[in-house]
Amino acid sequence: MKVALIQQKYYGSKEATIQATSQMIKEASSNGVDLVVLQELHQNEYFCQSEDTAFFDYAANFETDVAFWGEVAKANSVVLVTSLFERRSAGLYHNTAVVFEKDGSVAGKYRKMHIPDDPGFYEKFYFTPGDLGFEPINTSVGRLGVLICWDQWYPEAARLMSLKGADMLIYPTAIGWFDSDSTEEKERQKEAWITIQRSHAIANGIPVLSCNRVGFEPDSCGAIDGIRFWGNSFVCGAQGELVAHANHQNEEILYADIDHGRTKAVRDIWPFLRDRRIDAYDDLLKRYCD
Repeated sequence: MKVALIQQKYYGSKEATIQATSQMIKEASSNGVDLVVLQELHQNEYFCQSEDTAFFDYAANFETDVAFWGEVAKANSVVLVTSLFERRSAGLYHNTAVVFEKDGSVAGKYRKMHIPDDPGFYEKFYFTPGDLGFEPINTSVGRLGVLICWDQWYPEAARLMSLKGADMLIYPTAIGWFDSDSTEEKERQKEAWITIQRSHAIANGIPVLSCNRVGFEPDSCGAIDGIRFWGNSFVCGAQGELVAHANHQNEEILYADIDHGRTKAVRDIWPFLRDRRIDAYDDLLKRYCD
């Protein structure tokens, strides 16, 4: 199965950005791709750098956005993983991945479960934690374990998706550096981000696809200078081996091949799921073990 991750910048408006995204999806489709993954909140800037109620308006067109990306998936005959701002009700919003089948129908959706609240990443102001659980989405290219950004740091999320039959883990992402950080700190953060996700591939014996944005985006309220998104979108195999890896600054359609047969072979020789001690893990349900 051939996949494509769309690593791109924000173009200054929703209209310009989705036009660029649509063109890259069309190009990927012309190259025989079956699955396309977009980055987190790909229609707009990463607005969570500040707390501003005006940004809730971005979610007002959720149903229209779903219809639009469904048409894009259908026109290009690809399974498409999007990341949209969902208005569920007044005062109730989610960071939601909507997955489309090749015919444009909605295969399923996932609402981000782990919500960060850090300088420049004030997501708790905008997003209610998801209530759909960790459920893989059935598609014509396999069962997709779709998670979103901050979810990628949690082995529990990856494990539950895997235990429920996910064929791969997919992480739309928006993560970057502050320019004021040292070169050494930037490198540590990036390497930690790559390493934790590769470890999910290894521990669960399935591929991981992680799609991040690039480019500098200023903070609209001026509390910080802004975030320079570090790209480095990648695909790794069931033993954590890097199959494809983008750089830290360029827009790119990152292509990779996923071999489901190899996933089975790896799990046969490294049967981690077989040897789990499910009788001894009760403490995992505690916040902290004294």
